[in-house]
Amino acid sequence: AEVAMIELFQDWCMNFITLFLFFSFLILFLVAYLVVFHILFVLFVWTYWKSVFTLPIQPGKKFHMSYADQERYESEERPEVQRQILAEIARKLPVYTRTGNGGIRFCDRCQLIKPDRCHHCSVCAMCVLKMDHHLQIISISNLFPSLVLCCFPFQGELTNARSKFHILFLLFVAIMFFVSLMFLFGYHCWLVSRNRSTLEAFSAPVFQNGPDKNGFNLGFVKNLQQVFGEEKKLWLLPISSWLLLQCPSVPFPCSQGDGHFFPMRTLSEARNPLLANEEQWEEDGIDEEPQGKELVKLLVLIYSSQ
Repeated sequence: AEVAMIELFQDWCMNFITLFLFFSFLILFLVAYLVVFHILFVLFVWTYWKSVFTLPIQPGKKFHMSYADQERYESEERPEVQRQILAEIARKLPVYTRTGNGGIRFCDRCQLIKPDRCHHCSVCAMCVLKMDHHLQIISISNLFPSLVLCCFPFQGELTNARSKFHILFLLFVAIMFFVSLMFLFGYHCWLVSRNRSTLEAFSAPVFQNGPDKNGFNLGFVKNLQQVFGEEKKLWLLPISSWLLLQCPSVPFPCSQGDGHFFPMRTLSEARNPLLANEEQWEEDGIDEEPQGKELVKLLVLIYSSQ
């Protein structure tokens, strides 16, 4: 009898320890889940708030035409002379992109010379620095079905057929939004990795030597640093890089570019089409012999000397 009591007591202790460990791990998992969920939720609300209430930035005053230059430009009727006037004004500005016919990019509505990657938004009626495209912000009420769907598992089992239909409908809407947003997220990740905007993906920026879709492509790592900043620990925080540039006392580095000028590829690559073609061959995966590369570089030197 004593042996049986001891075995029973041992079994009870083992069961108690097992249940204690199970519930301990369960509580730790729930706590970790809630912590991660609330951190992501705070980041979501923060980024959504910033995207809604951050106003687009216009070009600086130095890109606006003076009253005298504006009168001289408007009084001239010959297009070639107008192009010369714009070229004289833009000579002191960090402007490297051109129009399709090789002229200076000028906005007739805002009366300013467009900085690189700047475009006029017809909806906002203004020129926007590094404009991607105009997008009406989706109302946060569209996220309500997903939030309701997340709350229903804690309400117990649903016995009403009508309620089950509502849950199925909300599940379908949530999946539809998830799939569409994942495609949009993946496309913009690809744009960031190539350092392109949506407008530049559809229409390549034009430089002095012609269109070049990779004109601002500095490589995968540098492209990410130009958008998110050089400090990788702050990439997930929606901190305005433009504001950081105005505060030199900030102890950590910010992203590259100030909205008016952006780092580009080396000057030799931007001016010599042969080097651009060589880079394109490397992107397309065409292997070349070392002698072929040396021949290309020799041709580039001959082309530059001419």
